[in-house]
Amino acid sequence: MSSKLSLKQAVFVVGVMIMILFLVTTLSGNSKRIISGPPLNLKIPKIAVDTLIEQVGLTREGDVDSPDGPTNTAWYNLGPRPGEIGNSVIVGHFGWKNNTPAVFDNLSKLEKGDKIYVEDDQGIITTFIVNEIKTYDSKDNASDVFNSNDNKSHLNLITCKGVWNEKNKGYSERLVVFSTKE
Repeated sequence: MSSKLSLKQAVFVVGVMIMILFLVTTLSGNSKRIISGPPLNLKIPKIAVDTLIEQVGLTREGDVDSPDGPTNTAWYNLGPRPGEIGNSVIVGHFGWKNNTPAVFDNLSKLEKGDKIYVEDDQGIITTFIVNEIKTYDSKDNASDVFNSNDNKSHLNLITCKGVWNEKNKGYSERLVVFSTKE
């Protein structure tokens, strides 16, 4: 009877060791973990951005929605979370009415190599490095902002740029900062 008990004990110990190994690998940051919750905070030290991240989907017209006010950003929640494989997208305002400062007024000042930090609901901070800044006409095909196939984690920041069009209630261009997880 003692041999059956020790066999059960051995199986139990091996099972516990496997669970511990799984947890250590998952929590170490060296694995390709999926962030457990939504992003909550965006920090870009070079341009003094430290702001909350809202969640948005699509507008009725099929465009990515935007944050409610000038000071927050918004994560496009129909795509990957920052830190997951693929292109995560965060949008923010530029050129708010009555000269009120907007969160991405200085986004164009970022340069290749600058760092962007996203904190999730678990307090985990993921670092991204800027690798390209690109301007699109408002009518351009910008599918590369949302799609990637290199099996890496990207964060793309989008804001408006250019000339305000009073008739269309929008700017003539879009500025996109492309970054890759460090």
